Amino acid sequence: MRGTVLPVGYMPLVDAAPLIVAQEMGFAAEEGIALDLQKAPSWSSLRDMLAFGRVDAAHMLSPVPVAMAMGLGGVASQISALSVLSVNGNVIGVSNRLADKMRAAGATIDFKDAAATGRALMEAAGAGLRIGVPFPFSMHAELLYYWLSSLGYSAPQGIDIRTVPPPLMAEALGAGEIDAFCVGEPWGSIAVEKELGELILPCSAIWEFAPEKVLAVRNDWAKAEPDLTARLIRAVWRAGKWLGDPQSRTTAAELLARPEYVDVPAEVIDRALTGRLVVSPRGEERQVDRFVEFHAGAASFPWRSQAAWIGQQLAARMGVDRDQAMQTAREVFRSDLYRRALSNVTADIPGASEKVEGGIDNRQAVASQEGKLFLGPDQFFDGRIFDPYESA
Repeated sequence: MRGTVLPVGYMPLVDAAPLIVAQEMGFAAEEGIALDLQKAPSWSSLRDMLAFGRVDAAHMLSPVPVAMAMGLGGVASQISALSVLSVNGNVIGVSNRLADKMRAAGATIDFKDAAATGRALMEAAGAGLRIGVPFPFSMHAELLYYWLSSLGYSAPQGIDIRTVPPPLMAEALGAGEIDAFCVGEPWGSIAVEKELGELILPCSAIWEFAPEKVLAVRNDWAKAEPDLTARLIRAVWRAGKWLGDPQSRTTAAELLARPEYVDVPAEVIDRALTGRLVVSPRGEERQVDRFVEFHAGAASFPWRSQAAWIGQQLAARMGVDRDQAMQTAREVFRSDLYRRALSNVTADIPGASEKVEGGIDNRQAVASQEGKLFLGPDQFFDGRIFDPYESA
């Protein structure tokens, strides 16, 4: 029996893996559902597919539901984030010309030091740096603004942010339309494979535990279909747990590589899953632990404090009330629905729904349902702490 069919939209990225795995490895079938996975050409089209009812759920940039709740972006539909699909997984890359210029000025690109790399980038680029991001309301954009403004540069005013769909990022770099990019894998690696650019920093060097994509549904659908909502959350949670096992990586890479999904070589996808990235056309490699996380450290839990961080970043950029934005954002990340869906499975769920962001520098035990949960480091590169309980 196939079960209830749910149309689900996604973009061809490594971090769509929990949805693809849920369908292909039978986790959806275990819940009596089938995911009709529909590939979108851009984030704006995927947002509209969800908002206007073409799909019931979607792989979504974590700031998009928050921006929509704040009335930003021109689409009024109210969206809930049921869970986090992936943490981290983005890279910052530059053209070969800009990489050469950075090195000529004495930069040591170690793929770890966000402060030194940021300064070297801005000094080499000069005025008018053109950076491609997949969407204006994205963790890519928010981390870029946070990174460069923390270093004293005028962001976003002093840089030219351009929207480029992830699969087209390498082509935009090669055509000279952008000087640099921030994008999810495998599209940064594809720029390297095509010898069009170099990777200079993983975004985890800016924020060690940034919620990248979420499982998004319309509020009215979640309210009308509580049972299907819970089944969907459980299926995707089990897929994330499976992805968190290192022994699953080869199979996961082969699944994602299929033409109907990401459609790039499995070897390139495996780089993101293992964190062993090829960063230049010369074949240089860098190891990034926890490059992309699907399960460990409560990676799939929709922390309301992470939503609040997104809200206050958007508020600062768009000139709206910070406290109101944070409160609006909290209501978007549905930790209540996540808890309800996973109450009868072996999920070790955090005891709280908010935490101080940026305060963990080592593996740390926290209060949880099973009492066995450890959170990993979540620091910001500049040592800043975000306390969601503090008012503006």
